[in-house]
Amino acid sequence: MALLALLAEAPTHAYRLRELIRERRKDQVVNVAQRNSVYQTLDRLLRDELVQVRDTERVGDRPERTVYELTDEGTATLDGWLREMLSTPAREFPEFPAALAFLPLLTPDAALTLLARRAEALRRTLADLDAEEARVAGALPRVVLLEGEYQRATALAELRWLEAVTEDLRTGALDWNREDLDAIAARFEPRG
Repeated sequence: MALLALLAEAPTHAYRLRELIRERRKDQVVNVAQRNSVYQTLDRLLRDELVQVRDTERVGDRPERTVYELTDEGTATLDGWLREMLSTPAREFPEFPAALAFLPLLTPDAALTLLARRAEALRRTLADLDAEEARVAGALPRVVLLEGEYQRATALAELRWLEAVTEDLRTGALDWNREDLDAIAARFEPRG
C-alpha cells in the first residue's frame, strides 16, 4: 500500500520510493529494513498489473533506473485497501501477545525482568516520538502525522499496562509455579 500511495503522488523509481519512506518516517509503519523489499514489492505489483513501467532514466553516470507509475487497477486497489484497512479491524498476529500466551514457561522473576526491559524500551520509544512531534510541530499538517499519534497512544497504553503487570509481579499479586500449571493443563487433557 505504501508504494502505491507514493506512486499516486508521482511516478518514480524504486530507490526514490525507499528514500521517501525513510524521509517521511513511514519506515516506522512500513517494513523496508531490507533493501530489496521495495524492489521485490514493485516486481509483485508489476506482475499484478497494479503498476507499470513509465520509462527508464539515467542521471549522470548513475545506473539506469526504471520509473514506475500506477495503473488504473492500482489506483482502484489502493483505494479499496485504504478503505478496508481504515474501516475494519484486521485479525493481526503481533509477536508480543503470542509471547504473553506462553509467559508461564518462564519463572515470575524472569518474566518481571523481561517485561521491565520492554517497559524501558517503550519509554525510549515514547521519548523519540515526542521529540519527533516537537520537531515537526506546526511544520506539517496533522493529517500526515496521524500514524505517529497512533503509535504514541498505543505505546503509552502498552507501557501503562506493563507497569501494572510488573508491579503485580513485584508484589506477588501475579505469581505462578510449575505445579499449578501442570494441574491446570491436566484439567484440559482429552478424556478417553
